Amino acid sequence: RETNSNGKETGTQIKGVDQKEEKNDQTEKNEETRIQKNEERLRNLQDIFKCSNIRIIGVPEGEKEQPQVENLFEQIIKENFPNLAKEIDFQEIQEAQRVPKKLDPRRNTPRHIIITLAKIKMKERILEAARDKGTVTYKGVPIRLSADFSKETLQARRGWKEVFQVMKSKDLQPRLLYPAKLSFRMEGQIKCFSDKIKFKEFIITKPLLYEMLKGLI
Repeated sequence: RETNSNGKETGTQIKGVDQKEEKNDQTEKNEETRIQKNEERLRNLQDIFKCSNIRIIGVPEGEKEQPQVENLFEQIIKENFPNLAKEIDFQEIQEAQRVPKKLDPRRNTPRHIIITLAKIKMKERILEAARDKGTVTYKGVPIRLSADFSKETLQARRGWKEVFQVMKSKDLQPRLLYPAKLSFRMEGQIKCFSDKIKFKEFIITKPLLYEMLKGLI
């Protein structure tokens, strides 16, 4: 009887330990989920704050008598989108600056330019015009216009960069949707992925696509 009693007691203790561990695991998962949601909210708030910004990449620095950044933006728009330039009131630009503000002599690429427009709709029209044109220039030098996002969103979007470039070269009409979803057209349908694991599972079922992107995912 004593042996049976001890056995039951030991079993109860083990069960209690297992339940406690399960509870701790669930608590940790809940905490991870809470942290992840808070990070997503913060990222979304930062992106909302930047929603009317345009980021200009590749404009050379160090030119003598270089015009003010606001004037640079006006020159870029007039050089590339003369019809659209007629609809823009350049006096309504809320802010224009190089980032980071302090020049790093060790940096071998020009700092980006951030333009804050008064209207989100105009930002979207400019970026759409840039996509349609393909190559945007400043005094004949190729540059790039893009939306301005938080560091976290930019990092997530960069994760698709190589895949995006290959798909673009194969005319799959890739697009990056907010915050970091890859969209493309295949077999007459538009596919969309934010998770690289699910994307890999998909391309494995498409031999031609898999061969095209092998080594990138």
